[in-house]
Amino acid sequence: MPASEVFNPVEWQAAWLLAEKTPPKKTPPVGEVIRRIAMLGGFLARKGDGEPGVKTLWQGFASVSSFVRGVEKMRETHAL
Repeated sequence: MPASEVFNPVEWQAAWLLAEKTPPKKTPPVGEVIRRIAMLGGFLARKGDGEPGVKTLWQGFASVSSFVRGVEKMRETHAL
């Protein structure tokens, strides 16, 4: 399922930007975005690590949410 079913474009693109990577041109699958968000929360994503846990997802999404709020506030005040 594409990430646009769960996240708005600013949210999933923020996950790449916070990792200092260029966001993909096409909408990625939701699983890839969730994994990227978990990595922002400390998930190492090694081959044998399994799926990310609640804590890493929570911490990663807190970073994404703060970033998105900042971008929206800057757009609101015409700073972007």
